[in-house]
Parts: sequence; C-alpha cells; structure tokens
Amino acid sequence: MTLLFRNKILLYSFVLLLGLSSSFSLAPYNFFYINFFSYPFLLWILLFYSKDKIISFNLGWIFGFGYFVSNLYWITNSLTFEEIFKPLIPFALILIPLFLGLFYGFSTLTFSFLNPKKNFLSILMLTTSLSIFEYFRSFIFGGFPWNLIAFSFVDYLEFIQILSITGTYAFNSVVILLFLLPATLFFNYKKNIKISILIFSLLLSFTNYFWGKSNLRQNELTKKIDLGFTIKIISPKINVNRYFQNEKPSKLISELINISKPNPLNETLFILPEGILSSIYFEDLKKFETIFSKNFSKKHKIILGMNIYENQKIYNSLLVLNNELNVLEKYYKNNLVPFGEFLPFENILSKLGFKKITQGYQSFSAHDLRNQIRVNNYNFIPLICYEIIYSGKINKNKKNYDFILNISEDGWFGNSIGPYQHYSHSIFRSIEEGKPVIRSSNNGISAFISSNGQVIDKILSTEKGFIELKSFKKSDKTIFSSQGNKIFFYFLSIYISLIFFFKIRENK
Repeated sequence: MTLLFRNKILLYSFVLLLGLSSSFSLAPYNFFYINFFSYPFLLWILLFYSKDKIISFNLGWIFGFGYFVSNLYWITNSLTFEEIFKPLIPFALILIPLFLGLFYGFSTLTFSFLNPKKNFLSILMLTTSLSIFEYFRSFIFGGFPWNLIAFSFVDYLEFIQILSITGTYAFNSVVILLFLLPATLFFNYKKNIKISILIFSLLLSFTNYFWGKSNLRQNELTKKIDLGFTIKIISPKINVNRYFQNEKPSKLISELINISKPNPLNETLFILPEGILSSIYFEDLKKFETIFSKNFSKKHKIILGMNIYENQKIYNSLLVLNNELNVLEKYYKNNLVPFGEFLPFENILSKLGFKKITQGYQSFSAHDLRNQIRVNNYNFIPLICYEIIYSGKINKNKKNYDFILNISEDGWFGNSIGPYQHYSHSIFRSIEEGKPVIRSSNNGISAFISSNGQVIDKILSTEKGFIELKSFKKSDKTIFSSQGNKIFFYFLSIYISLIFFFKIRENK
C-alpha cells in the first residue's frame, strides 16, 4: 500500500479502477456489493492525502470519471446516425464523464477542508459531501440525476420500499453511508466498538428489509380494480435508422396497426412510444386519417408521441387521439435533452455547422406546464423519455392521480446498457409516488410496474409486441409524494448536526 500511495501513476490508476468497478453495481449487472470495497478504499486513500487539496480533488475526479465513462459510454451511440456527428464521438466519450466526474472531485475537495481523521466522523463527512454534490448534479444546468449510486439496489425491492418515505436523494445518502461503513475496520477502534457498529448497521438494514417485505406482502392482499376497458402498451421495435431513410409514413402506420391488433368491439386505449412517426409532424398525420378510421373504432383511443409545429415552435408532444385523429388531450415536453432535442448556444454553434442530434435543424421548444391528462375517468401524469428520471419533480401541481405514463424512444442508446438504466428509474418513481407506471418504449423496455415497484409484465428491448392491462391496484399518496425533496434536506440536517456533535466532542 505504501508503494501505491507514493507512486502517483499507480495511485490514480487504482482509483480509476475503483470508479470503474463501482459502475458494475448499476443495471443491468446490479453487483451492489462491489461498493462495499470501492467506497471504503476511496475513503482510506482520501484520508492519507487529506492535507493535499489538489490530490484530494483529483482522487474524486478520477473516481467519478471511471464511474461515468463505464456506465455512460452508450451516449456516443446517438452520434452514429449522421456522418456530421461521428467525429464528435471521442470527445463525447471522454468529456461528458470528465464533466460529471467534477462533482465527485468537488465532493472530495470539500471533504479535505473538513480536516478528516481516521474515525467514524470521516464517514459522516464524506457521506454528506457526496450527497450534496450528487443533489447539485441532479439540478444544475437542467440536471442529470442519472446513475446515482442508490440505483445499485433496483433489483432488491424489499430494500427500496423505503423510497416511499425518503425519496431517491435521501435514500442515496443512506446508501453512501452504508457503503462507507466497512471503512471502520481500518480505524484504530477497539474490537467491541467495531463489532457494535457492524451489528447496528446490520440491524438497521434487516429492519428496513423486513419492513419492505411486509409492504410487498400487504400489497399482494390488495384487491384489483377493473378498469372497465383495456390498456394496450405497444412496443413496436422500429429501428431508429428508418427515420433517416425517408420511408413512407403509411408503411410505418400499417406496421404499428399490425402490432397493436385493434379489435373494434373492445374499448381500448392504445399507448404508443415517443416520436414513433418522427419523420412527419402531427399536421401531416391528418393525411392518413382514413387508415386510422378504418382500423380503429369509436371505442378506441390512441396515445402517441409526435412532433407538433405551432407558432413557429416545435414541440415534442404526447397526444391523446380518437380514431379520427381528433386531439382529446395533449402534453408538451418540459425537460428537453441538451444536444439531443435542442442545441445549447444555438446562435453560435449553428454557425459552426452544429445541429441537434434528432431529425431537423430547428431545436425543440420546452413547455412549462404539465397538467394531468384524463382518459376514461382516470388521471395520468404524462412524461416523455427521460423526464421520468427527475425525482420529486414529476407531479408539479401535487394533485392526486392514478398512473404515471412514460413514453420513450430508447433506440438512441443502441444495443447497450442504456435502456436498462433508463428503465430502472421507472421502478424508483413508482415506489416514490406510490403509483403504477405504464411505460411504452420503442427499442427499450416497455412495462407495467405496480405502485411498489413490482414488474407485472414487460417486453425487453429485443422484442416487439404489446402488454394488455385490464385491472390494477389503486394506491394512496406516499409520504414522499406529499413532502417531495424536502425529506432530503431533513436527512442532510441530521448528518450536519451529527458532524458538529462529533467535532465538538473531538475537540474536547
């Protein structure tokens, strides 16, 4: 270890490896136990270099870079569809993880200013610092709360039922604390103190596990409510490349109808993915009204994502239509993907030949309203694509509702781990909000997820077809859905109070 600490190349390489290894705790691997090694080792190295601010910052930055370069490489796949973007692939592969890694760097730099020592207080200080900067990352510059370390537990439903109380950011802070606790083995504590800390942490973990198990069991006893109609979640698996080939819209429409298998006698709501006919605007879809009216009956309603041109602006929209293509409800996307749906600093970058990644040159416009849409006496929160990743921000008007509806196009991720990561956010939102999630994704994972995160049915990104939903279990508001991210700040105040308490005790 002495050689490692003295040789900067070996040191930074080891920390990079720690970050890379932590990325395998996320979907689709979910090897969460890796973090019980990577996080304590990071803390131990930080304690050794705590007086050197530059090295402290570099350690966090390199750890963060290793973490993000491994789990966000798939972003570069979106640059492969047009020749103009391909030269940017190496820059996107390196610069995005470097930028996101800065938040880890600032976390470890802040930690070094707190004068940490080899004791439990250092665990609390690093937990608090990482939690705060991960929260900043989720909101600054529009926010990118993707791949918080809390998502390591997405496959362990019993453990994450606590999200209904804490929400993702508070839970993320608890998870960081949990992963750092093995570092106490390195400290000069007596054996009985180390054993006490271990027993206490295990007791809390098992208490949370059995409470979560009880919640799941209670949900199993809840009776289902008959919808009174059928919801069909369509997963068409249409290759994104086809959008760039000027294919006739009528061919795609016929393909979608064939997959949907509409029965004119059954009252049905068909839910199609985001931008499934992105080569045309909704105004052009009216030309194909006859195809829709022949194949869908008056008992049918259709939800789909389309581009709308309105007042010289383009909106990525979610529309509720009848069989004659009349708009019954609509929602315009609020949170747009930088470079994907709009070009930042467009006046400057457009002159240099840059454009947004999706079709066309004009950027989409963001809307600021997210009203619930109502279909057949049920209320839906509409979310397009990655809007589902924003914990505590999806229900803006705080009114009660029945379903979270998420439509997405995951074809931009390619055949990668990206669709699994995107899908994992749906499970977290369902538990937080205590509401079922209906997810229709093209080239991604389509699913119906219950209000406690249980996957009732799903279609993988490699498959096409539909999910039929005729009943569901109605649920009440959760504590988190009422309180939102205020709960994170409650947790933060507890951590900071404990830090002050231990600091005062340490000084005495």
